[in-house]
Amino acid sequence: MGNENINKGPKKDYMNKSLILITSIAVSIAFSGLCRAQSDAPYTEGPVWTITMVKSKYGMTDEYLKGLAKTFKGALDESKKQGLVMDYKILLGNAATPHDFDILLMVESKDMASFDNAREKFDPIARKIEGSPEQQRATATKRVEIREIMGNKLMREITLK
Repeated sequence: MGNENINKGPKKDYMNKSLILITSIAVSIAFSGLCRAQSDAPYTEGPVWTITMVKSKYGMTDEYLKGLAKTFKGALDESKKQGLVMDYKILLGNAATPHDFDILLMVESKDMASFDNAREKFDPIARKIEGSPEQQRATATKRVEIREIMGNKLMREITLK
């Protein structure tokens, strides 16, 4: 008789724990769906853009763009081919003030998770396109002479409802 109570006790605990687990999962799923359905945001979230604002130094715009054609374009074409980025754009225009940018570099990524382990993904591409880390530093050092980075932004594209 003592053995029967031992066997029934753990089995009953197991059933209670299973019931609690199943109920918790069901409530969580129902609640998460309800939360999403109740969002009153006036937009839906889309891809993420990395934007770099560049001010080319006087008379150096074409020189800077020639460099971008080799490095920026080469690296991003390879990144697109590997599915690491969705697209990229370069916008060129006149600076509105002496302290304004004249070039926007824009890179489109699927989502924020695309930035996880970025160095592991993009360093091999940089080595393939630009060479060793020493060569990459030399190129970056030369660019300082022909342009100034005015700022960087990470922005999410949205679609209004």
